[in-house]
Amino acid sequence: MKKLLGITCLLWLAAVQAQGSEMPVTPAKPLTLHEAWILAEQNSISLKAARAAVTSAEGHAEDSRGLLWNNPELNAEGLRRKLPPSDLGATTNREWGAGITQAVEIAGQHGHPREAARQELISAQLLAQEAEREVRADVERRFVQVLALQARIGIERDSLTLIERTSSFAGKRVAAGEDSRLDGNVALIEAGRARNQLAALTDQLLQARVELGELLQWPPATLPDVVGDLESRATVPALERLLETAAERSQLKAIQAKEAAARSKLDLELAARIPDITVGLGVGREGPQDFRENITLLSVSVPLPLFKRNSGNVAQAQADLARAQAERQALERGQGANVRALWHRYQSLRSRVQNLRDAVLPALEENQRLSQQSLREGEIGVPQQVLVNRQLLDGRRDLLEAITELRLTRIALDQIAGSAAESAAR
Repeated sequence: MKKLLGITCLLWLAAVQAQGSEMPVTPAKPLTLHEAWILAEQNSISLKAARAAVTSAEGHAEDSRGLLWNNPELNAEGLRRKLPPSDLGATTNREWGAGITQAVEIAGQHGHPREAARQELISAQLLAQEAEREVRADVERRFVQVLALQARIGIERDSLTLIERTSSFAGKRVAAGEDSRLDGNVALIEAGRARNQLAALTDQLLQARVELGELLQWPPATLPDVVGDLESRATVPALERLLETAAERSQLKAIQAKEAAARSKLDLELAARIPDITVGLGVGREGPQDFRENITLLSVSVPLPLFKRNSGNVAQAQADLARAQAERQALERGQGANVRALWHRYQSLRSRVQNLRDAVLPALEENQRLSQQSLREGEIGVPQQVLVNRQLLDGRRDLLEAITELRLTRIALDQIAGSAAESAAR
């Protein structure tokens, strides 16, 4: 019994170790944006669905490329005919027949579904490309938000260190009777607010990492950590070039292909009012044993379109075509305006970042340095120092916010303007 118990424990330990080896391990280094893209493309549900739609469209296109849309039909029959008694006695004749029939589309009914299937395949392929671009853009937005929050926390920590230094200095002056308790409380309140802000940003960073992990289908036991540059170093193409590439965007081409497919389906439903011709060929043997007859039969049948004129399917195809046309026109109208708006916003943000970096922040940093010196020499009080510190913090926040908005605008511009802007950004 003890031996059996020992073997059971060993097997259990081996199973636990095997499960432990399959548990997700936190990567030794943070994710780069390129690595995040690879993970998202491997695990994205929407991208898998778009690729599955391509496979489905390929199957329909392959079916439509057949010689005829309908398969031929084989038929065979056997007949046992028992004749009434006569002078020769009762006789039994065994007869048989076999044939093949084929429905033949006329009025272009075979070409229309082939063209519709081809256009639907093109649309599915382009939508899969668009889905990949959307996944990459979503991942980059989440990635940038994590980077921005990490940078913001760094700024807040530096600010907290500066505020605590001021608070400590203010406490010494209050203890020495050089400043009032009011001045000392101002510094303490500012330090408390800075710690509260830092805690709130830490919570926001945690939520941003969770949202990024959802996009990447990250193992639930850990959260992704990222590293990278918040600013994009590539230049933005000229507005005219962006408008040209936006007109070649895969989403617009997919809608155009969808419209062409809807038009082919409408032509098919209109042509379906003309009935198909069914051609048949059959052979058989009939008659008594001594008087067998070899029969060859050629048949042609056409249904009479007296009661059903395919009006319902034609109306549905017309509605689908009108819907596809409206969707294309709406995208064409809005796309150019969106590109122009994003481009001008990008230029405005770039000027704002440059102004904050080259003019505003240097002046704020100089004021902070001069105020610290003045505070040590007793020329200003703690409230003035706290005000200067707050102005410097606000300036750094404004710069980080502008850089983040600049990057997010660039992501949106790359997404809407298509592959040329996207390749330039890479």
